[in-house]
Amino acid sequence: MEIRKNPIMAICLTAILTLAPLTSFAQVTNTFSGEAAALRANVLGISLALSDTGPLPANGGDVSRSLASVNVAGLASADALRSSTSGGGATSQSQSSLANVNLLHHLITADLVRSNSSATCSGGQPSVTGNAELVGLTVAGQRIVVSNPNLAISLPGGISVILNEQTSSSGGNAGSTTVNALHITGPSIDIVVASAHSDITCS
Repeated sequence: MEIRKNPIMAICLTAILTLAPLTSFAQVTNTFSGEAAALRANVLGISLALSDTGPLPANGGDVSRSLASVNVAGLASADALRSSTSGGGATSQSQSSLANVNLLHHLITADLVRSNSSATCSGGQPSVTGNAELVGLTVAGQRIVVSNPNLAISLPGGISVILNEQTSSSGGNAGSTTVNALHITGPSIDIVVASAHSDITCS
């Protein structure tokens, strides 16, 4: 009897060892992308990228950056610059914030600027959300209350200010969204404040 059992056990063990790698290969995970930056600017040849996480790896993880303060005379000053991006499980998300913001010689000021974005998989389908918060915001001396996304303000000198700028796309098994709390453009001016980007590809 013992001689007959051993070949059967050997066959079973061989089958288990052979099938185990196939099972692990069959496991497919979501892939991620994201990036956050407190301040990006290109003004009259001066370029800045502050508290910038850089791109999130496709396999996810958690990246954060912070800066106590910045002061570039005539261009920008701010305190408590923080940005983070992460991906794992079914969610990719990014956040960015900064305080005591002063842009272009007090043309734009705010007590707090913050953005967040998120891309999520559910049942293999992506969905995206995002929003920006601007506290104590003034533009050209006027107090501005922001509610709806993509509020555009035109200023003298060809300067345009977009508040709570949001762009997103979703199709098939992939979705992405970007939120820029402030985006200022004009002649030789491109400034983005509190940017949060997230995207995900669902397995």
